[in-house]
Amino acid sequence: MQKIIEISTDRQNALYDITDTINRFVDKCGVKTGTVNVYAQGATAAIMIQENWDESVQTDVINLLNKVIPNGVWLHDAQDGNGDAHLKAGIVGPSETIPIIDGKMGLSTWQNIFFCEFDGPRSSRKIAITICEA
Repeated sequence: MQKIIEISTDRQNALYDITDTINRFVDKCGVKTGTVNVYAQGATAAIMIQENWDESVQTDVINLLNKVIPNGVWLHDAQDGNGDAHLKAGIVGPSETIPIIDGKMGLSTWQNIFFCEFDGPRSSRKIAITICEA
């Protein structure tokens, strides 16, 4: 089972919580045991599992990546000014796979799934959700 969702982003660098949307799809599919893969379609975006309770953690992630991978110093910036976005997306990675246990995602209490925007704002970003039954 597979679904493509779209979101819009309003900042150049930000994490967007997409957990509820994925939970609804997992519930609708009715799979009791398996996996769900969440994949960002785009070379300047990523998917990350991170703390969901304190937004400062998400801000810290962005601040760290901006310090380690600053804007405006990469060869690719000569093409379209987003060399840092490509590097951030490559380091974080385009996908996460979560086990489905007893019909629910096997995330812990403090984990949520985030779409990571590194080249925004964008009116449309696509995310592929694929569920595999065991």
